[in-house]
Amino acid sequence: MAFIDMYEIKKKYDVKQIFDGLDFHIQEGERVAIIGQNGCGKSTLLKLAIGLEDPDEGKVIKDSSIELAMLSQMPIFDDNATVKEAIENELVEIKAAQNRYQELSEQIATNIEDKKLLKEYEEITAYLDHHNAWDLSSKIERAMQEFQLKEYEHRLVSTLSGGEQRRVALASLILKKPDLLILDEPTNHLDVYMVEYLEEILLKEKFTLLLISHDRYFLDKIATRIVEVENLKVVNYRGGYESYLAQKEQRLHSMQKEHENLLRLLKREEEWLAKGVRARETRNQGRKRRVFELRDKAKKDPTLIRKMKVELEREKKSWRGEKVVAKKKMLFEIEKLNYSIANKLLVKDFTTRILQRDKIAIVGANGSGKSTLLKILLGRLKEDSGLIKRGELSIGYFDQHREMLKEDATLIDVFCPDGGDRVMVEGKNMHVFGYLKNFLFPKEYLDKKIFQLSGGEKNRVALALLFTKSYDCLILDEPTNDLDIQTINILEDKLLSFQGALLFVSHDRYFVDKLAQKLFIFKGNGDIEVSYQSYSEYLDIEKEIKELDSFETKMGKEIKVEQKIKKRQNKLSYKEKSDLELLPKIVEDLERKMEELNRCLADPECYNLKGLSEISIELEKVENEYEVASNRYLELLELEDELDS
Repeated sequence: MAFIDMYEIKKKYDVKQIFDGLDFHIQEGERVAIIGQNGCGKSTLLKLAIGLEDPDEGKVIKDSSIELAMLSQMPIFDDNATVKEAIENELVEIKAAQNRYQELSEQIATNIEDKKLLKEYEEITAYLDHHNAWDLSSKIERAMQEFQLKEYEHRLVSTLSGGEQRRVALASLILKKPDLLILDEPTNHLDVYMVEYLEEILLKEKFTLLLISHDRYFLDKIATRIVEVENLKVVNYRGGYESYLAQKEQRLHSMQKEHENLLRLLKREEEWLAKGVRARETRNQGRKRRVFELRDKAKKDPTLIRKMKVELEREKKSWRGEKVVAKKKMLFEIEKLNYSIANKLLVKDFTTRILQRDKIAIVGANGSGKSTLLKILLGRLKEDSGLIKRGELSIGYFDQHREMLKEDATLIDVFCPDGGDRVMVEGKNMHVFGYLKNFLFPKEYLDKKIFQLSGGEKNRVALALLFTKSYDCLILDEPTNDLDIQTINILEDKLLSFQGALLFVSHDRYFVDKLAQKLFIFKGNGDIEVSYQSYSEYLDIEKEIKELDSFETKMGKEIKVEQKIKKRQNKLSYKEKSDLELLPKIVEDLERKMEELNRCLADPECYNLKGLSEISIELEKVENEYEVASNRYLELLELEDELDS
């Protein structure tokens, strides 16, 4: 079933053409990821799909029966709502369905033949099944816990940061579970543990998704199809990110082969055109026009092929980088470092050395102190105790606020503050446009002011500026935020070839795996663990350990429950207590009876009077009763002793 069909879409902003003849479709059950260079129209495609914008030309057909919901970059909430209320306000329809289900259950119990009630009951049941809303309260609790919102449960949502508000909105949407969920960069402001929870819930609840993301591991796990916006249209690739790379490489080979055939055809046509007279005949004007079209295509294709080739080569580069055997210069020596803020310990007794060419990723949950460590190393924060020895070094710093950029400066002012249009990059004198082209900036951007750029474009400028200078150490705080995959590839390429030390904070697992040779892992209690594993490997092992801990805890609880049950079950029952009280007298009476019968058997006068056989039968019966009663009494005494011990 098609949720959305888009045919021959054309869209333009001012003079910039965004789409020209774009076709796009999404079916129920698909998880479609849109990728492409910043500014290519990814967000516009989402807005067209949901109906927030209209195309200039073409048709958008949506199934009117489905519920669409989109995660906004700047969500809007009731100013007076707390975090929990803001989440619950998005779930009023589900809660109403739960209440109606209860009402119907009671009504049907007394009126089971009412077909109208039964039909509504089936519809409500199906609705609650679809939203998996049978235990909504516990799902709300878990979502708040996983997205680190539980501590803000009773706080006004309007007082939270932008990133925290987005987490509230995301929690609301995944609990609401619309028929089609549209997400624009959902993993921004999430740490890796939140991303893992998001992956789990999206797969488990079988969402239909349309999303934009630069998180390549997230795309690989979630996407059933990747759509790349390219040349004002889209190209479809089956599967996740790894599959996308393989299919794109196949497409490249196909294009190269097609281009070779095109050149052979063009050569024949050029030879024909050179013959002269017949080319000017009216009946051959169509063929002549085709020659010029082939020429244009031949000129364009190599550029496209080269572009694709460079992108793929970046992806195929070593994830670990080259090992440097030469002796490395010490840049930082840290001994017994401690730092806390507001009585929260962020760094505890941390000792390490940072050497030239080290590539270190600083990872961990949000709020655990990662950016704080960077600021201590930069000298912007003073440690509580411990020692930091810094070698002779120059440091380049990139932060999420892009403090090195002046909002009223143009791009050419930023890169050529003393005038001119040349810039030095790694010892080479380059034209500023030639350099910025590597960071995907067109020539017309040179006169644009910084405040006119998007967040992603500002990040690209800041990173490009960083690589025009010579540093011994680069310190980067969340460098991939707001960047598209193409720019992240360029950044990875630059950082892999960087000869100095690299320290960076990132939640992007793919980026960390590709660059880091060492991890500083913030555990959240001040402890910092140093690991030489890949981040993915570390997270997998950590997850396995948590699962084992959970299993052990569960087993421990089950054993305790069993022990309690056993103890409860082994307590003397009412009947056992009663028997224990009555049996001594019964045993005593039976003993006295046996003595009487034995005396009678020894006295001829007695047994002749009652009959020998009758007395013998009665004695046997009493002896059996005595054995049963005495055995039972002994068992109860032993059981009582065990319980007392």
